[in-house]
Amino acid sequence: MIDLAALFGLFLAALMAATILPMQSEAALVALLVAGTHPVWLLVAIAGLGNVLGSVVNWLIGRGVERFRDRRWFPVKPAALDRAQGWYRRYGKWSLLLSWAPIVGDPLTVVAGLAREPFPVFLALVTVAKVGRYVVLAAATLSVI
Repeated sequence: MIDLAALFGLFLAALMAATILPMQSEAALVALLVAGTHPVWLLVAIAGLGNVLGSVVNWLIGRGVERFRDRRWFPVKPAALDRAQGWYRRYGKWSLLLSWAPIVGDPLTVVAGLAREPFPVFLALVTVAKVGRYVVLAAATLSVI
């Protein structure tokens, strides 16, 4: 029997982990894999969906951040936004394949929105990166248990 609460918890952990909130979706996925109560493909799909949707939220934030850049209360200085856009222009859309990486991955998805990366390209590259990470994590976990 599939425990919907566990799947929903995994989804939320993955969604929030893709935002600037400090969360660890990997621990939730590994715990459910070790428990062995759910199909592996379902766990990877749920975690991937949540993590990709969190990145979409970041992309949307990036799309709208430009209107706040000159406000005194805005936490990011205009020069920092310009540097981020310059970095993204330099390395381009393929840098989104690093969106799975800790520390740089989540801000990278915000910068992609700021840089007006087309949504279909963003979605495809982020999906490959995020779901790929969960596939590798699941394979590594299952090879150990």
